[in-house]
Amino acid sequence: MEQLFSIGLPGAGQRFLSSRTRDVMKQFGDLYEKQYAVALFNVVRVEIEGGGGTQSQLLHRKDPLAGHSIFSGSLFQYLEENRKWRNRFVSVPKNYNIELFESKTAHDRGLHPKVSINCAGYKALTSMEEYMELVNSSLPGIKAKPTNAPFIKCATQFPLILWHPYARHYYFCVMTEKEQSKWHAVLQDCVRHGNNGLSEEKAVQTPAFTDSVRRYRQAKGHYGSWEMMCGEPPQILANLVMETLLPELRNAIGPRLKGKIQQRQRNWMLISDAMYRQVLTQTSGQYAALEEACEAQKPSLDVRLRGDMDMLITSKEHVIGKIKALVMPKAEQLLRTSIQPYISSILEALMEPTSRGFSEVRDVFFKEVVEVGKNSLNGGGKEKLGEQLERLSMLAFHPVKMHSCYEKMEQLNLEGLQQRFDVSSPFVFISRAQILMREQMDNAVYTFEQLLHQSLESQGEDDLCKNIQKCQDRVLKKYDYDSSTVRKKFFREALLQIIIPYMLQQLAPSCAPELPRFQELIFEDLSRFLLVENMYEEVVLQSVSKDIMMAVQEAAVQRRHNLYRDSIILTNSDPNLHLLEETPPVDWGSKFGADDPDGSVDSRAEGKGFGGRRRQVVSMIQLEGLPIPYESCLEVPGVDLIPEEDGEVPEVKRVNEEDLGPLEDPKSPDSVDAIRDLINPVVEVVLPVPEEKLEDVTSGTETTEGTITMEDGLQEEVTHVTTVVEDSSRKSLRDKSSLQSIMQELVGSRKQKELQEEAAILKAIEEMEMAVQEEDSEQMAEASTAESDSELQPLATDCSSRNDSGFQSLSNQSEPEPITNGPTGQDKITDPVDVELLQV
Repeated sequence: MEQLFSIGLPGAGQRFLSSRTRDVMKQFGDLYEKQYAVALFNVVRVEIEGGGGTQSQLLHRKDPLAGHSIFSGSLFQYLEENRKWRNRFVSVPKNYNIELFESKTAHDRGLHPKVSINCAGYKALTSMEEYMELVNSSLPGIKAKPTNAPFIKCATQFPLILWHPYARHYYFCVMTEKEQSKWHAVLQDCVRHGNNGLSEEKAVQTPAFTDSVRRYRQAKGHYGSWEMMCGEPPQILANLVMETLLPELRNAIGPRLKGKIQQRQRNWMLISDAMYRQVLTQTSGQYAALEEACEAQKPSLDVRLRGDMDMLITSKEHVIGKIKALVMPKAEQLLRTSIQPYISSILEALMEPTSRGFSEVRDVFFKEVVEVGKNSLNGGGKEKLGEQLERLSMLAFHPVKMHSCYEKMEQLNLEGLQQRFDVSSPFVFISRAQILMREQMDNAVYTFEQLLHQSLESQGEDDLCKNIQKCQDRVLKKYDYDSSTVRKKFFREALLQIIIPYMLQQLAPSCAPELPRFQELIFEDLSRFLLVENMYEEVVLQSVSKDIMMAVQEAAVQRRHNLYRDSIILTNSDPNLHLLEETPPVDWGSKFGADDPDGSVDSRAEGKGFGGRRRQVVSMIQLEGLPIPYESCLEVPGVDLIPEEDGEVPEVKRVNEEDLGPLEDPKSPDSVDAIRDLINPVVEVVLPVPEEKLEDVTSGTETTEGTITMEDGLQEEVTHVTTVVEDSSRKSLRDKSSLQSIMQELVGSRKQKELQEEAAILKAIEEMEMAVQEEDSEQMAEASTAESDSELQPLATDCSSRNDSGFQSLSNQSEPEPITNGPTGQDKITDPVDVELLQV
């Protein structure tokens, strides 16, 4: 363990972690093999005997996120390697992993992400104070003050932090509070989905796994709910190893860490992450081998179960009867004194926020459908309707729109009850209820889509608004019933999760020593499928189930929180509706010819080739005011001034961003004209024009030959003469707008310029000759001198950018005439050339 100081954990450190991981996996594997056979017995028995709950009224979508991604956008990430903040493009595909790319271009090209974050077990934080409170409590022996400066300085006032008790932390920030709120909703959705990793479709593996984990922790003295029961099985097993291993290592390594408190915290987090990654690698491989071995035995076990089912059921009932005689008197005494007085309080604490959350789901669905109806009533067009229905189809997976529903559940407060029943945190119940809200919203939306599509197919689109309203009313009635059923089931399961561990812990001293003698009542051939520990827990569960059912029924009879009575059972109330469940989802964009407004390109989409179109649930967040072309190397302004450790911040004169003007990307000259502008000097000569003649003078450019004497006495060749008309009342050249604004004004159609250039040059020269003739002789002399080969003292020179409005359109088109512009006075015929703007 001496070498655990090294982040790579070489040598003895790796062997120590491997040994401890193998020990945990060996104990877990023995439990899993036993629980796998029991879970298979329960599944086969239900299959043979039949049974099940009431049928839901809403339809269920099989693959709701097919062809969709959740979110994408840009934010700043803190890189621990160089302690810099860099701009990163973030993509959240339908698996809810957070993928970080150097730039959007890298994402669009289908490159692998630099980092992919599985958010299971993480917490999404929005304040450095909350984060430091968790960090300060992670390492014992360090008494950090609440006001102690963090080891990381956030570049903006709006941080976003992903915190994990064992794995690496991730630091992000955005520029505005609005962006922080959106990103926080997205991160919370990723965490919520990651924590719901166990699939209910695995009817044997999932109960076998959860029961094995629970029994392992109970053997260690942990009976209550566990926050880290989240993610895929290998992640949960890694959390299980770290739960027992980390305190030991923390006490051994913590006192030996040197340096300031910030550096010690940073080093410990790196060590913890290295250990977690090694443990996770081992649990992944060992669990895969364990699951494969159990699956290989499944066919033979299934055959034995079906042949001995009657004997198994009879033997189990006999043993349970014996266990009841021992356990029930003690359990009933415990119920009367310590549990029954608190059941109604626990149920009320659960019902209040949960019912408000499901009610908010109903309201959000109602509002969104009303918006669709308004569009059809106001003549918004089929394309607009198609866009709205496409967005509606993904409403349940929109983190921002669903946030108002989720936050109702976050107000769950079990204060007082947590200490009594050993509930570590209400987080488990909050996360589960939020997942149920998302499922119910998607069921309601999917049912509405199918009903509306059926109505449009049969009745047409003549009275679309009326059809939308009818479908909405039908769906809301079905939602009210299904939400009541789902909530009552959730309340019963939550009460059992709180009460059963407490009862097992209280009954263990008197009942656990008596259980081994009941194993003698089971035949050896049947002992693999009938475990005394499982039957004992079933007896404890039966003892409290009646009280829990009665409490939930009383709440329903009182119509509290819109719960239906159990006597109201809507079985096959709409048999034709469930026939639609097998039909494919409706593609509203194709039906109404609407383009997907929130689409994003993702070449990794299933079934798509490179550049395949993939719809995006949430619109991409754009950071206003930030340059995008250099995402891979963009740093947050002023990040170098942020000290990494405690110390004084040097005073730096701040520059107003408005004074700097818009940022302009550096560009290389890519044309002959641009190169000529760089190597040839440009001089501006101002010639006054009478105000009454100003409208008749037009800007223009012509080629010429000659020389001009500069201020330093050197003579330069003149190749082009550009006439720029400007009102004398305008500001000075130094007050002109920036080069970027000039170029924006000069952007126009090249074809239009080609049509106008000949007439523009001719018109400009004719009007200039008329203007020059009306001036005094001194000005005429200066103008003629400027076109000759003699020396000229410039009247005005300026290197600032010029604001030119471009060429005026001409009403008459005429053939170009010969132009006399030779340097020695001879006539030189100048063909029309490309009109250029020379910056002077």
